[in-house]
Amino acid sequence: MTLLLLAIAIASEVTATVSLKISDGFTKVIPSILVVLGYGSAFWFLSQALKRGMQIGVAYGIWSAVGVAA
Repeated sequence: MTLLLLAIAIASEVTATVSLKISDGFTKVIPSILVVLGYGSAFWFLSQALKRGMQIGVAYGIWSAVGVAA
């Protein structure tokens, strides 16, 4: 379960990062909303994975590796 929560967090973060470029300096509404929702949900899902017992070092290592690869 913790890996699923972490995977959702990573997908949200990648979506938000891609939307950040598309938002063109927050001048486009829909991508700007996706940035805020994406980063917010990414940190919420990460916190849920940590709350359910995933070690922070493991979570951060996986998060960083997948984020760089994406």
